[in-house]
Amino acid sequence: MALDRLDTGLMHETFHLVPDLVWAATAPDRPYAAASLASEGFIHCTDGVDALGVTFDRHYGTDGRPFLALTLDLDALEVPWRYDVPGSPYPHIYGPIGRSAILGLSRVERTPDGRYAGLTPF
Repeated sequence: MALDRLDTGLMHETFHLVPDLVWAATAPDRPYAAASLASEGFIHCTDGVDALGVTFDRHYGTDGRPFLALTLDLDALEVPWRYDVPGSPYPHIYGPIGRSAILGLSRVERTPDGRYAGLTPF
């Protein structure tokens, strides 16, 4: 008997930050490939909301574009992923993200000075 991971909770969730316009330009019927996949060989992710806020402020706090956070199930990916730094909250995905691994999409909310303030799912 097959298990439905959504019912059993057997999944490894992580987040990927993406500018709103970049996501909007991505074909909805194709896997998503961040620019870092071509330039660095992997897609950056962050485990946990607290670590996501730290990551956002470090890399995008001064970038005025609207951002989204993809919630991903790493175990549903059809490409390899791993933690290149053991014990860190930063998994790397070594290929495009299939749409079936995307669990949700949230808008990144910001404080008036541009820092991370939370996520609003939509």
